Amino acid sequence: MSELTVGLLRLGYLALLWLLVLSSIAVLRRDLYGTRIVDRRRNRTGGAPAAAPAPTPAPARRSKTAGPTRLVVTEGPLRGTVLPLGAAPVLIGRSPGCTLVLDDDYSSSRHARLFLDGDQWFVEDLGSTNGTFLGDQRVSGPLPLGTGTPVRIGQNVLELAR
Repeated sequence: MSELTVGLLRLGYLALLWLLVLSSIAVLRRDLYGTRIVDRRRNRTGGAPAAAPAPTPAPARRSKTAGPTRLVVTEGPLRGTVLPLGAAPVLIGRSPGCTLVLDDDYSSSRHARLFLDGDQWFVEDLGSTNGTFLGDQRVSGPLPLGTGTPVRIGQNVLELAR
């Protein structure tokens, strides 16, 4: 082999070695610093925050017989967090795309979902590793959820409230 071929092989080997080192550093950095938090207020192009949406009119007052209006975290690291309920389902998990983002090692990225069907709220486990519990019962399919019934997801306990 000529000196030029040997030199090019050495240079190629060196480039591959550096590529391995840099990819290893990128993996370690992701493990140390975790998931990048996405600012949902920014527009998709990454520019300045989008204009504030027009204020929506206040919903009509519900009667005392109406269902729950908020989701409250009663135990765990997010204790005291209140999430207003609407007609849209509430996705719960560690993923930044969830409605309620949990910072909990015992919850999955998409752990559970609360959804409204008619006048009744339901809780559904989305195939989580550690499970979702309604009271002491493990949730295996959609189960009706009453006001004040504790739902345990990892270290957090959630309840529907009026």
